[in-house]
Order: sequence, then C-alpha cells, then structure tokens
Amino acid sequence: MADSSKSIYSPDVLQGKRILITGGGTGLGRGVAAHLVQHGAEVHLWGRRQAVLEEAAAQASASRPGSVQVQTVDVRRADLVDAAIAEIWARYGPLTSVVNNAAANFIAPTASLSARAFETVSSTVMNGSFNTTHAAGRRWIAEGLPGAVLSMLTTWIWTGSAFVVPSAMGKTAVHAMTMSLAVEWARYGIRVNALAPGPIPTDYAWEMLNPTDKSSVGATQADQIPMRRVGTVEELANLVIFLLSDACDYLTGETIAMDGGQKLAGPGTFAGLTTLSDQDWADIRERSQLASAQSKAQRTV
Repeated sequence: MADSSKSIYSPDVLQGKRILITGGGTGLGRGVAAHLVQHGAEVHLWGRRQAVLEEAAAQASASRPGSVQVQTVDVRRADLVDAAIAEIWARYGPLTSVVNNAAANFIAPTASLSARAFETVSSTVMNGSFNTTHAAGRRWIAEGLPGAVLSMLTTWIWTGSAFVVPSAMGKTAVHAMTMSLAVEWARYGIRVNALAPGPIPTDYAWEMLNPTDKSSVGATQADQIPMRRVGTVEELANLVIFLLSDACDYLTGETIAMDGGQKLAGPGTFAGLTTLSDQDWADIRERSQLASAQSKAQRTV
C-alpha cells in the first residue's frame, strides 16, 4: 500500500478557503479537518457536543492555532442552521465550501425501528444536508460568489442496504440533491459533488455498525473488499482537498466511490446480517444503546 500519509499537495493549496464541516467533532469529519488546516484552509466545525468540538478543534488546529472555529448546531433545525451560517458570514466572512458530513446510523432489523429512530437517522442526513447546503447556497447566489458543496455518502445509494434502511434512504436523497443542484446552480459557479467512501474505521461509527463479534459479517470487513483492507482518513482527505481546491472547477454533479472496489465486487452492504438470531440482535441493541447513551451525555444542544 502506498504511503497515503504523505501529502501530494502544496501546503497552501487551500489558502483563502473557509470550509464548514458538519458532524466535525468526531469520526471522518474530525480527521479530515486537520488535513484541510495543514493545507491552508480556515475550518468551521459543527456538532452537538461542545466539549467534543473544542477537543477536535484543538487537535485539528495544532499546526495553525486559531484556524478552527466551532459551533453547536442541530442540523435538523433549519432556523438554527441559518442563524449559525449568518454568524459565520458576519464574524469571519463567507464560506467557500460546505462538507455535509453529519450523520446518525446504527444497524437494526427494520421491523423493530420506532418512528423516532427512523426520523433521527434520516433527518440528520437528509434534512441536515439540505438545510446547510441551502443556507450557504442562497447566500452565495445572492452575493454572486462561487462555492463548493461536498456530501459524504455511501455506496448504498446505488445498492440499498438491509438493516440500515433510514441511512440508505437519507443518503440516497442527498445523492439526488447533488445531481439536481449541480444543474440548477452551475450557472452561479457553485459545484455540488459527493463522496461514497468504503469502510474507514472511526471509534463511534464502528461501535454502532460493528458492535459485536457476530455483527462483523456486515459491510465493515476488510475481507469483503477486493483490496483486502479498509480505507484511511488520509486517503479520504486527499480526495476532499482535491474536490475543494481550484483544481477541478469543471467537476460537478458526481458522487465518487472510494471503496477499494467493494461495491463492484459486492456485497458492500449489511446483507450478511440476515443470518443473525433474535438474541444476536438483542446483544447488538444493548451495545449500541450504551454507545449512544455515552454520546448523548456529552451533548449541549
């Protein structure tokens, strides 16, 4: 495997860029943020846990103190999103890019889902991505500014996936938004793209999608990937940097899979979990609820 930790870009390739990452306190958003800062960007992180955001900002801005700002925002609330975007514009200046990364997900038999669970997952992905894109996009249009939107999706947008139906539905909706707005907003100089990374281990996501030994037959396993390994945050960051730079202004409306060939070989889904028993699912639910409770305890909004 090539050394993906060695950047191929100039350290100032994102100089002058102000980039918002939703769901930036943990996981992929947190990991990518540090790489954007290292390449000259000013970064804003959104999430629902102030302490986690502050920790993420300190880590991401280690190479350039003061380059990362944070706000606690529930992206499902359009009014809160609009107010937070307005604050960025007023205090720091216009954003140049939005990375829709906020997500909620867990594996579960669909028949057991409550309406609240479905709403939490699907609205975080779908409503959150639209609210943030809309709040930034209409300001870009009104002010005659170019912009770039990049949404983090999964290959389930093409295949669907059992046991993560709310997430698959929400991310498929954002895929449709990506294609639709790319056409509608191209004349304003606004590019709208998405990435569909394969498995990239992060702490909380792994607890929710692979909580027990028996759940490991799902889509997170390296032996189901033709390259026989999972991806890295560094590899994802390299692609994000390219898409948010000025190097590809003609690219819009595309969702790019970066999954080591998993979706082409199949299955890149959780279809293997159909073999689990009711007791297996009970164990999974218990572990997932524990991880979720620990996360909620840190929220401020």
